[in-house]
Amino acid sequence: MSAKKKKILVIEDDKNLVRLLKDAFEADACELSLALDWREAKARLSKTVPDLIILDILLPGESGFDALRQLKADAGTRSIPVIILSNLGQEQEVRTGLELGAVDYLVKADISIDEVVKKVRRVLRGRKKIN
Repeated sequence: MSAKKKKILVIEDDKNLVRLLKDAFEADACELSLALDWREAKARLSKTVPDLIILDILLPGESGFDALRQLKADAGTRSIPVIILSNLGQEQEVRTGLELGAVDYLVKADISIDEVVKKVRRVLRGRKKIN
């Protein structure tokens, strides 16, 4: 019997990137759900708590930084590891993301889908209890 599938919520409005991630993670035996913006993500989070969130910063409506602040302020979602995957890669943006509680900050232009999968695997394996 195989281990329970890990649930990953991707908050990202680039549908091509989401398709690539979905294919990669399904091959990795993960269950991926998608939210195109923070409003949709909140609706998904009210129904199920993922094992990990991949978050873009440039979203329609509220920014990913605002979403991250809200995730980390809520007792129900505070312990979910968040990996930021964004086109924004300036030092200040990376620092802000990590200070707000992301476990990693990946710049889309600098990383392959395979590397994203490896980073996610590493975070999911190492997750015991995150405060």
